[in-house]
This record gives sequence, C-alpha cells and structure tokens, in this order.
Amino acid sequence: MKITFLEQEHIFNAPATVQEIISVMAPEYLDTALGCFCGGRALELTETVKEDCALHPITFQNEEGRRIYERSLRFVFLLALHRVLPESDVRIEHSIGYGVYMRLLDRDTDQQTVDSLQAEMEAIVKENLPFKREIWSREKAIDYFMQTGHEDKTRLLAYRPYDYFPIYQCGGIAEYFYGAMLPSTGYVSAFHLRLHGAGMVLQMPSPADPKSPAAFVSRPKILEAFAQSNRWCNILDVMNAADLNDMIVCGELPQFIRINEALHDQSIGEIAQGIAKKGAKAVFVAGPSSSGKTTFSNRLCIHLRVLGLRPVLISLDDFYLDRDVLPLEKDGQPDLEALSALDVPLLRECVAGLLKGEKVVLPKFDFTTSKRSPQGYPLQLREDQILVMEGIHGLNPALHEGFDPALISKVYISELTCLNLDHHNRIRTTDARLLRRIVRDHQFRATPPEETLSMWNSVRRGEEKWIFPYQEQADFMFNSALHYELPVLKRYAYDLLKAIPPENPVYLSSRRLLKILHYILPATDEAMPDIPPLSLLREFIGGCTLYQ
Repeated sequence: MKITFLEQEHIFNAPATVQEIISVMAPEYLDTALGCFCGGRALELTETVKEDCALHPITFQNEEGRRIYERSLRFVFLLALHRVLPESDVRIEHSIGYGVYMRLLDRDTDQQTVDSLQAEMEAIVKENLPFKREIWSREKAIDYFMQTGHEDKTRLLAYRPYDYFPIYQCGGIAEYFYGAMLPSTGYVSAFHLRLHGAGMVLQMPSPADPKSPAAFVSRPKILEAFAQSNRWCNILDVMNAADLNDMIVCGELPQFIRINEALHDQSIGEIAQGIAKKGAKAVFVAGPSSSGKTTFSNRLCIHLRVLGLRPVLISLDDFYLDRDVLPLEKDGQPDLEALSALDVPLLRECVAGLLKGEKVVLPKFDFTTSKRSPQGYPLQLREDQILVMEGIHGLNPALHEGFDPALISKVYISELTCLNLDHHNRIRTTDARLLRRIVRDHQFRATPPEETLSMWNSVRRGEEKWIFPYQEQADFMFNSALHYELPVLKRYAYDLLKAIPPENPVYLSSRRLLKILHYILPATDEAMPDIPPLSLLREFIGGCTLYQ
C-alpha cells in the first residue's frame, strides 16, 4: 500500500499501525504525534492502516490533539480516583484556562485528597498501562455502568441511536470518551492537580509548551459565572443530557423554557441595576463569537429604560477601518478580529467627547462596500442618556484606559454551558457556541456549515488573543447559555452536519458536534412557540422582534 505522509510517499508491503508508519517515514514526529488525520478522520496511533491513504500528524498544536490528550488524561484521573476513593465519583465540569475544573459528588475536596490523587496519577503514568479499545453493544455498556453505579451513563445510553460503539478499558475500569485516545497512560505525563475552592483543577499543557503543565491563572469572575450556571442547573433540576431528554419525553420542555428565560431576564435586570447604581455614562459589552452580544445589548437597553435611563446603542463595528487599508495576513486576508482593524483613536475621541457632553459625529460602516460611509451621524448625550457600545474588543483597555472609571461599566458575555453529557463528559462551551454560529450563518448569511467550520479555528485564535485575556476586567458577567438550547439547535443543525461528506476537511469537526447531538432529543413542535421573541436564542434561529 502507498502511504503519503506530509507529501512524502512510501510503499508498505503489509498493513501497519499509524505509529509504525510514523517511525519509518517521519521518526522526528514520534515524540510529538498524538494521532494522524486521514481525510476527515482522526486515527489513533495504534490504529492499523490497510489501504492507500494520506496522513497528516496530529500534534498538541491542533485542537484535536489537545482533545485526545485531555481524554486520555481524564481516564488517568478516573483510574486514580477509583484506586484512592473507590466509593466516590466526580463531575468534570468546565475549562478554566488550560485546566479542567472538577468536583467530587459526595464531598468537598481537601489538599490531602488532591495530593493522594496526584501521586496515584503519577504512578499510573509510570505503569504505562494500555488503553484497550473494544466494541460493545449498548446493552453490554448499560449493564456494566449499572453494576458500577454510574446511573448517569446508563440513562444517557438509553437515548443512544446506535447499537454498538467503542469503549476503552484501562486498569480494570471501562469508560466512553466520545473520541480518539492515546495508546497508553505513559503518554500523558504533563499535568498537575491543584485544589481550587470546593473542587480541583486538572492543569494541562499549553500549546506553547506541550511537555509541561501550564501555569495556573486564577479567573474568579469566570468561575463565579459558572457557579451561577450550576445554581441554575439545580433550580431547573437538569445537570446532564438525560435529565433534559426525560423532560422532553414528559412534555415539560415549554415550562422549562419559561423558567430558563426568567432566569436570564432576572440576571440582565440585575446587571442594569448595577450599572445605574454606579452612575456610569458608557457601557462596553464584549464577548466571543456567538455569545449573543447584540441581543443582550438590546435587552440591557430595555432594562436601563425601565430604570429611567435612555440608552444609546452603538456597535463597535462602525469603527472598522476601510477594508482596503488593513494589512494582510499570511493567507492574504485581513485579520478582522485584530484590534488594529478598528479606528481606535477615533473611537476614543468620540467617547471622550460624549462623556464631556460634547456633540460628536459618529461613523457608520457600510458592510456592502467594506468602507466607512461618507456621512456619519451626530450625537450628544443628554443628562439621562447612557452610551452602550457592543463589540468583541469592548474590554480591551486601549478603548477606555484613561477615562474616569466611575463613568465606565464593562460587561463580559459568553455562552458558559454547564450541561454535561454525563458526569465524566462535559459539553465544551466552544462547541455550543459553534453550533449557534452554524445555525445563524446558515439561516441569515447564506453560509454553509462547511465554511463556518473551516474558519472556526481562526476565530478561536482571535478570541484567545483579543478577548479572553481581558474577561476578568469586566464589572459584570452574563452567561448567555440556555439549558434548553441544544434540543432547539439540533432541529436546525443536525441534518446540515450529517450532509458533510467524509472527504471534506471539516468532517472530523462535524462528527464531533454530531456525537453531542446524538444524545440530545430535538425540541418538540409544541415547545418552539414558548421561545420568546426577545430570547437570545432568537438571534441564531430567527424570530427576534428586536431587529424588526
């Protein structure tokens, strides 16, 4: 068979594993490859190749490589927990920097427990135990997880649409992690477990240094936003996908939607009250792609009106520089995510003038011509008016540094889902946002899902550089996640993702999203009218009356 690896060709006389192929064709990748891309699939290092194909290494620089590493490391942690606290279980909840926050379900975590688990994980890595992949029937898996006390998994698997799937075994326990794994425990030697609040953080490497655990960066405001979401989960009595599915089957989704939306409205109202109490004259709203910034800003304005203020909503996008003057990146395209794409001096000049009560001329960007319109529009803030400015760079100090802090309020918004598939398998916030964007782009921008998926890595790089470093500078945080949104988004996204063929470069990403949606029942026709016209979800599925 003929194998192409990074444009080099080699003929193998017999089937070979991915790792054997790398050792022959590119031994310099033996220490860094975590698998290989083959078309739209991710092949494990132990997987056998039997026919002609082209392979590309998956390293820690790839999103898929980091996911492979995390899955394998999570298995090491679960095996350590099984050995140290065999009667305990853990809930793996959400990312925090380059780590994952977890909490034991039967107790608060203490330093002694963390030290014992860290030592056991190090021992398991040294044992270099293999991750053995087997194909189990759904019935066999349900029986196993029932016997081991993992009711969350048995309830979830009851909704699985396929009869057989891969299970991994290691050290006497079995797990399902919804994706490729490394060959053995010895591959995940870079990690650190640290106590954090009532739980712990499993710290992993950063792409810059895959051989060492990244330094921990405290993010108390983001952690509190996740804690609020967890409190909402308890109020709603929904923690995992099976809880949500049960509610759909019982016809309780409409009421669930109403409570979700009431919690959102209450939270927006509290932020508005905080802004009014401070006496701010300018509010900057920032957040990553598909967090719902536009709808949130409009709803915030409504709540500010209720408090007697008259908000003026402005988009930072109107301060874009003309497209033809922007420097080009290596791919020949301008970086529209960069701060340099905005006319920052003009923006600061306008805000400064408005805060002084002066009349200024604000720009208007024409996206059809990719240029600033020749005519701007005048604005002067009255005593009862407040400026609300929305855009991805809203928290960047370059926009408001030097202004009187008493006059500025900063709001960070993001979709921070706390709904899990089961206790050991979280739904990443970036995947939830990506589903939103796929639906919105297809609905309103005539953009096929393949195109949205292909540019997502670039969007994520921009977020890591221009948005996330400033999130803790916010005065207020709003979690735009709605616990009912995945069943709704499934109605729009599932068939679109299924239609992407295996030969497409984004096939792997589409399958990853489908694996999540496989376990989620679609929202019923009867429940859809209960999504209110001002819901943040309407920004993505349509029907929002704010923009009519």
